[in-house]
Amino acid sequence: MLKTRASRESWLLIVMALLVLGAGLGLRDPWPSDEPRFALVARQMVESGDWLFPHRGLELYSDKPPMLMWWQATLYSLIGNWRIAFLLPSLLAALGTLWCVHDLGRRLWTRRVGLYAAWTLLFALHFTFQAKKAQIDPLIVFFITLANYGLIRHLLLGPAWRWWWLGWFAAGLGVITKGVGVVALLMIVPAALASVWGWRGVGLSVRRWQFWVAPLVFLLAIALWLVPMVVTALSTGSAEYRAYMDDILFRQTAKRYSQSWDHHQPWWYFLATMPSMWIPAFLAVPWAIPAWWRRLRRRDPRYLVLLGWWALIVLFFSIPDGKRDVYILPSLPMFCLALAPLVPGLLRKRSVQWMLTGFTALLAVLTLGAGIAMLTGQPGFETKLMGSRGIDSSVTASLAWAAVAMGCWALASLLVWRGPRAHIGVVSALTVIWVLYSLVGYPHLNDSSSARGLMHRVGERIGVDAELGLVAWKEQNLLMADRPAATFGFQKKWDLQLREGVAWQAQAPATRWLLVQEDALLACVDRSRAELAGIANRRRWWLVRAEAVTAPCEATAEDLVREHAMQSRQANE
Repeated sequence: MLKTRASRESWLLIVMALLVLGAGLGLRDPWPSDEPRFALVARQMVESGDWLFPHRGLELYSDKPPMLMWWQATLYSLIGNWRIAFLLPSLLAALGTLWCVHDLGRRLWTRRVGLYAAWTLLFALHFTFQAKKAQIDPLIVFFITLANYGLIRHLLLGPAWRWWWLGWFAAGLGVITKGVGVVALLMIVPAALASVWGWRGVGLSVRRWQFWVAPLVFLLAIALWLVPMVVTALSTGSAEYRAYMDDILFRQTAKRYSQSWDHHQPWWYFLATMPSMWIPAFLAVPWAIPAWWRRLRRRDPRYLVLLGWWALIVLFFSIPDGKRDVYILPSLPMFCLALAPLVPGLLRKRSVQWMLTGFTALLAVLTLGAGIAMLTGQPGFETKLMGSRGIDSSVTASLAWAAVAMGCWALASLLVWRGPRAHIGVVSALTVIWVLYSLVGYPHLNDSSSARGLMHRVGERIGVDAELGLVAWKEQNLLMADRPAATFGFQKKWDLQLREGVAWQAQAPATRWLLVQEDALLACVDRSRAELAGIANRRRWWLVRAEAVTAPCEATAEDLVREHAMQSRQANE
């Protein structure tokens, strides 16, 4: 198999994808902001057996559909290791996305174009960064890309009705993953325009009955989750289930789009996001635009479909006030696919070679500079990191030397691969940066970032026979606790949580402790009698025994204003 050049190039892509995306798997626990939440929900699914209505502690979790949590819980049931199971869905989804892009490039153009598309996507910073996190976004990117794959197999390479149906089904799975899977179907719009304008190579075939089966397939995919959930919510008569259904179907979808309540950004936000986060691929756009325009003037429907869909996605998510960089991440694979046929010509341009050389030099300067700054303590970077993360100097020293190694490797790559091979230098530098970040950064930052270190110290301090209650807690606290912990709501106001926690503690004051976020401590707690448990995730946590509560825990107006501001800030993190 490895004797032909084609097979060697394909295997090199596979090995590099596994190395870059899989490095560090099993070396860390879930890190905020979203990872501990999803892992906690998945663990509670396994423990409770209730997979239809996910819980976060005592409360139902209705912010997102349960697709990612289903994957995590299922994989844990198969392999029995949470450290691997919580990250594995993202890895599998990213590999699936790369396969779709590679195969589409091969079928639409040539095998070499498919490889260029996959390489470009693999090393786009935004894609790699998200693929190494246990969030919903890698999964929604995969389902939307799979939907694009199925639609394109029919629209540009068909007729292929089974692929057409698969595209609609994958879009439906995207809807029950994050709600926005329907945007994949916007690809029909530029295809329809090409058909109306008489461009050759586009097949819609709207008069065929197979065309109209697709919307039913789309609804079938959504119904796999929606029907059991709605039937159960309505048949049980549970007010809690009904509230969950109303929130996830209406407030978290249509209302979030039309009346965004967080992450407010200007209309041009994504125009700034793509140049900064889609690098190095996006750096080629100034040279790609004229080439794209020439191909559009030749009435090539492949570029109209890919570029038109990308533009529609950016427009769609630019309309609401609430915007996050991950919203347009699903359009990155098709952007890379449209760029791939131009790559051979672009890499021959001296200006592009200089641009890639400059990018590698920037990587070298940033990583080497950060490492030296941490080692020398200038300008207080190490002290700030230690104070906000609760880590010691040995950890910062290890991270500093890893950053120095990254910078030295990037510098060596810059010197070895120049001119026509500057793109190899970029790949080399980014590979080592991602691998060292995973193999060194994960284990050294894990105790602080996951709250494992904090919760381990708490467990040792209170002893094996004590009970623990959490107030103003974050998901990682409950996830990393070494014993079943009492909670008093999650979205509930902190002063109410503290009041209920104090009442719970008073029932067995000799054996019950409260772990309280510092911002939730009211005047009723005498801090001289409480203990600072530690710092994790830029927050200070206190252990409170019963004798430290010296008065009724009543919040003042000033406390409520401060609490509201803190909860709002943390909700947007």
